[in-house]
Amino acid sequence: MKIQYSGLTDINGPLVCLEGVSGVAYDEIASLQLADGSKRLGRVVQMDGDKVILQVFEGTSGLSLENTRTEFHGRPLEIPLSTEMLGRVFNGVGKPVDGLGPVFAEKTGDINGRALNPVARTYPRNYIHTGISSIDCLMTLIRGQKLPIFSGSGLSHNKLAVQIVKQAKIAEEKGQEFAVVFAAMGVQNDVADYFRRSFEQAGASERVVMFLNLSNDPIIERILTPRCALTAAEYLAYEKNMHILVIMTDITSYCEALREFSSSKGEIPGRKGYPGYLYSDLASMYERAGVIEGSTGSVTQIPILTMPNDDITHPIPDLTAYITEGQIVFDRELDSTGIYPGLSVLLSLSRLMKDGIGAEYTRADHSDVANQLFASYAKVQDARSLASVIGEDELSSIDKCYMKFGSEFEKRFLNQGFDENRSMDDTLELAWDLLSMLPESELDRMNSELIKKHYRN
Repeated sequence: MKIQYSGLTDINGPLVCLEGVSGVAYDEIASLQLADGSKRLGRVVQMDGDKVILQVFEGTSGLSLENTRTEFHGRPLEIPLSTEMLGRVFNGVGKPVDGLGPVFAEKTGDINGRALNPVARTYPRNYIHTGISSIDCLMTLIRGQKLPIFSGSGLSHNKLAVQIVKQAKIAEEKGQEFAVVFAAMGVQNDVADYFRRSFEQAGASERVVMFLNLSNDPIIERILTPRCALTAAEYLAYEKNMHILVIMTDITSYCEALREFSSSKGEIPGRKGYPGYLYSDLASMYERAGVIEGSTGSVTQIPILTMPNDDITHPIPDLTAYITEGQIVFDRELDSTGIYPGLSVLLSLSRLMKDGIGAEYTRADHSDVANQLFASYAKVQDARSLASVIGEDELSSIDKCYMKFGSEFEKRFLNQGFDENRSMDDTLELAWDLLSMLPESELDRMNSELIKKHYRN
């Protein structure tokens, strides 16, 4: 029997307080009925004896302390799950906003996910092809990996996200399907329209599940958006055996909503005002990526975050780097010169890359080529630093070779058109063209057989 509680004890921002409540649980959903008969959803966020605090999804404007009636549902927030979600657009709490009606659910799923036994995980292998040379060659995205993109305000991370959605694919495998779950948090209307329009124009929208939380939507919805997206991804991956790529932008907006929510609850702040549990909260999302036994599908994550003031030591990128398996970092200086995507090669890495490339997955020379490009580009930075002191004319012939290599590497390898989709072979052949600008004696990360086979004389 459901009990309906009349009246509220207190209203504070997005939070309401009830007293004399029994038999409810943390994260349980409740309905709040206003005096005019309209209803709003809330979620239990704090309990103290018979005192319960609810966070109201649609905000507390218009709520009355006397005339509001509250009814608890006895379950956490759930969203309907079905393969019909592909090609659909939802708001931050999983309600369709594309005008196509409700999803006919095969089941419902708790957005908080389920705890996975680490022993049930299998090691990520093989890769996801993005068609972007710098990522595919130097920081390869492995299936089941969580590989964040660290960007900055005004940089082209949204453009890169769209290109990845358009071009991402897996190697052809019998019976395997690939799809993208895209979650946007706190984006403005024009950015949301850009995402929707770009996916439709590229013909990719049929394999994309979109969750859009706009900047003028309530912060509680922003906090729930990535969890709704990950619940859909887990269903498609582990129950429908699909390979799912989850792209979440912008994690910074999510963390700021969490900070605001924490402040409204009166919690003691941690670094830069963020709650002390920010690490565990982010981990509860990032750790939902992976491959598990009993399913041939996978969930791969690309969380995108904008670093405040381009500070990579800020709590959000700092904690994210602890949890995830590498990072892709934007370089503002490269971006300002017109190079797209302007990624910082030396600050970026993929820690699982070594186990998903090579003869079995990409090409036998992939690992050696990547190592050599990293080493050679590092020497380019040394040569440029020296040139800034003594002048380029005074450099040795080898340093001049590296200067030329660096310019061509940025212009031809890192720089890539928005609609340019390079195959892995194209990327590796281009890398060999560039490495052949250096003397053979400088290719110290490769064996002589590889050099003999691929070096352009």
